[in-house]
Amino acid sequence: MKKNLLLILSTMLIMFLAACGSSDSDSNASKKKDSGDKTEIDFYFPVAVGGPIANLVDDLVADFEEENPNIKVNPKFGGSYEETMTQVMAAVHGGNAPELAVLFSIDLFTLLENDVIEELTPLFDDEYFDDFYDAFMENSTTDDKVFSLPFQRSTIVLYYNKDAFKEAGLDPEKPPTNWNELVEYGKKLTIDEGKTQWGLEIPSTGYQYWMLQALALQTEENIMSKDGKEVYFDAPYVKESMDFWLDLGNVHKIMPEGVIEWATVPSDFLSGNTAMMFHTTGNLTNVKENADFEFGVSFLPANNQYGSPTGGGNIYLFKDIPEENRDAAIKFMEFLTGPERIAQWSIDTGYVATRESAYETETLKEYTEVFPESIVAREQLEYADSELATYQNGEIQKLFNDALQSILTGNTTVEDGLNDAQEEANRVLEPFQE
Repeated sequence: MKKNLLLILSTMLIMFLAACGSSDSDSNASKKKDSGDKTEIDFYFPVAVGGPIANLVDDLVADFEEENPNIKVNPKFGGSYEETMTQVMAAVHGGNAPELAVLFSIDLFTLLENDVIEELTPLFDDEYFDDFYDAFMENSTTDDKVFSLPFQRSTIVLYYNKDAFKEAGLDPEKPPTNWNELVEYGKKLTIDEGKTQWGLEIPSTGYQYWMLQALALQTEENIMSKDGKEVYFDAPYVKESMDFWLDLGNVHKIMPEGVIEWATVPSDFLSGNTAMMFHTTGNLTNVKENADFEFGVSFLPANNQYGSPTGGGNIYLFKDIPEENRDAAIKFMEFLTGPERIAQWSIDTGYVATRESAYETETLKEYTEVFPESIVAREQLEYADSELATYQNGEIQKLFNDALQSILTGNTTVEDGLNDAQEEANRVLEPFQE
């Protein structure tokens, strides 16, 4: 009896030690199939613009799970892009990396620097990649290797109030095409020195680097190198662009001086406080559903040429996940980027459909016929270039944003602000130039 008891106790001790040794030894590798024999994958997703994005993602997940009953997708909504990136990196460093995440396309170099994402080039064929628009693939690729799939992508476009144009004696079907016209129209649209209506608003918080980048592209070229190792913040064409932006409020008096909040600009446009605005096409559906006036969408006005940076998020596949989870994640990536779903996503959100084949679907053909404003951002891709993306991108972006805000609030000059930003950026990027 005593021997049997010892045997039982020994067996229990071995089982307990084995359980302790296996639990949490590798959180990521311990992702198992649940009781329903389903492979579970985590999918982090930001919600950065207006509209019921979370509900749309939940619907996509439900449709995928119906088609793939052996896979369960756990959507995790992270808030802003920055907040989502923070949560994803915390999960990675905690040994519980997600399978997939939609993060800024410009997070590429940061993710590569941390060696946490998987190269996608071997996983899909060239025909698949070639169907994505080149302008969107710029932020997906480095050294001819693909590391993410364009998903919810955008450019900056000009929104304008056609009713306000009519009241100001302007042709509502002819938006401004260049900087001179932008100023001319803005003066006619500004009422009571802006107390009743501003002619234009360009947001200057959160993504001010993006707005200056657009003006720089319209003047000459981009503000960073393709390899993410250099920036050109102090270039003459960047200073010219910053001077113009500053003059819109200080000299031409067609928009408020100082800081204009990113989130309030669409609200100001919808409420009639501004007749024109620069903003992401990702807000198109929000404007369409809430504007109680006729509005138009056009290319950003040109200086020497048309130009806009792309923006938005890509889908990333993370390293060091179990093979069955990896296979499930790849299947979900293919599902999300299918032409029909990309087409419907564009309609539901206002983001540009990222694949050419999406515009060949009946769904999107019919939609663009009845709502031609939805095609403007896609057509502007001909003049688009990649968004600001560098190594140490968060630090570079912050120091540049801080410099721009200091200039816009009158705390420093254009010359000093951009020179200082360049000097600081050189210091940050120097280790990557060796």
